[in-house]
Amino acid sequence: MAARAALSRSRGLVPAVLVVLVAALGVAFVFVPWMLAGVGPGGGFDSERDLRGAVRESFVAYWGSGDRDVTPGLDRVVDYWFRFHLVKGAISALMLGVLIALGVIVWKAFVRADALGAGKRAALASAGVVVSLGAVFSLAALMANVQGLVAPLSSLMPMLMSGGEADPALTSTLGQVRGQLAASPGAGGHSPALDMLIDDFARYHAAMAVIAATVLAAFIAASVALWRGFARTDRSGRRARRVLASFGALTVLLSLALIVVTVANTYTAGHSAPALQAFFDGSW
Repeated sequence: MAARAALSRSRGLVPAVLVVLVAALGVAFVFVPWMLAGVGPGGGFDSERDLRGAVRESFVAYWGSGDRDVTPGLDRVVDYWFRFHLVKGAISALMLGVLIALGVIVWKAFVRADALGAGKRAALASAGVVVSLGAVFSLAALMANVQGLVAPLSSLMPMLMSGGEADPALTSTLGQVRGQLAASPGAGGHSPALDMLIDDFARYHAAMAVIAATVLAAFIAASVALWRGFARTDRSGRRARRVLASFGALTVLLSLALIVVTVANTYTAGHSAPALQAFFDGSW
């Protein structure tokens, strides 16, 4: 009896430990990447404002160089952003794993909740929905950070276009970028620097196309397994069938969304110059 009681207590502690881990990883997701990314060659930045300023200053210098190879200043910022995505991606992966483990425990408890009242069953179902949504968010964050790892320069580009004080040098540079993008490539209108930006933008979207297609394949396989499980589960197991059907429907919806993401990013990767032009024009 004592051994059973100890085992029951240890099982009860597991969900609590997982919840604490999720909370800790949530805090780490927000704060830790900024700190750990600064540990490395070139150091880090005191704030997001400083990073944005460095991106703008180094981009202007890079564009002015006219070369395809990035300048040391821009290389430092890109290296920092690579490390940032590496740390954030690792935290996202850990959070996804913890949330999946917690979700399995919660939904199994819901399926076996015959002796519990309606209120407790509703609480378990609500907790399961929250955990499942958290897992979807963690997966999306993981995908975005892997994309940023593959093409950190393009991942930094939104910082050129948002916030910050008016900068005449940046305004002039962006005007030149737009002018070259509007020119015909065959007429010699693209500098080596712009060609590199176009290639990196294509790599950025090709990476997401591959990532989304990979996750899509996993969701299709999961959906098939869930619906098979639903069909094989006896009708008396109403809660089990409800859980299997709910996740089956969710994986179908997510698969449809991933098809859109895959197709859109594949198209953008194949038409990176006009897509980059749309981005710099503010209409992308």
